[in-house]
Amino acid sequence: MDQPTASGAAGDDGFKVARFAAPLRHGVVESIRTAIALGRFRAGERLPERTLCDLTGVSRTLVREALRQLESEGLVTVLPHRGPIVAGLTPEQAEGIYEVRCELEGLASLLFAQRADGAARVALHAALEGLKSASLATDPIAWLTAKTQFYDDLIAGSGNAAVGQSLHLLNCRITVLRATSLEAPGRAEQSIAELAALVEALMARDGVAAREAARHHVRMAASVAIANLRRSQEGAE
Repeated sequence: MDQPTASGAAGDDGFKVARFAAPLRHGVVESIRTAIALGRFRAGERLPERTLCDLTGVSRTLVREALRQLESEGLVTVLPHRGPIVAGLTPEQAEGIYEVRCELEGLASLLFAQRADGAARVALHAALEGLKSASLATDPIAWLTAKTQFYDDLIAGSGNAAVGQSLHLLNCRITVLRATSLEAPGRAEQSIAELAALVEALMARDGVAAREAARHHVRMAASVAIANLRRSQEGAE
């Protein structure tokens, strides 16, 4: 199985924002977030407005609004005399975020097993198949889109919007770690196997097994991301 990698992006055209997106600002936010997740911009790197306008194909006003949104999420920091940069994370901060994410995704999975109706179960199974298909391509944007769809369906089936909102904020904060995770050899295949085990437990309505499968998936993702973060910081010293 070929693994989508951050370096495998087919140029910057994939970050252009569709004009029919509603609302358009949401599309700009998602495009910049994806660019960061794929390593187009790394932690500590400046985010020049003109570069972002060219990248997304939208106006400077929309880019500024998107940057304010990303700043409120903790993904972007605005420094005096430098402007907006991609916010960095220490290994300790990342560990704390993953600890909370572990519990929230476990809870979401438990609730899904207890509450999801037939339509939600069909949607999640289809999302897993979409993720498998995306892993066969070399387009990392397709992989991230499929992963987002999977979690959107998981949260929808859990029936708890507060869990989804909390997870969204946590995942925004660790977006900067996704590029190195995507580049980890074999991680895509491992991730799919972990999520397949989760879906199997969810389809069986086994809340206990589903919760543990979700927590295991997050722990594995954390181990890769934090190890890569430590290596990158050691290399920069």
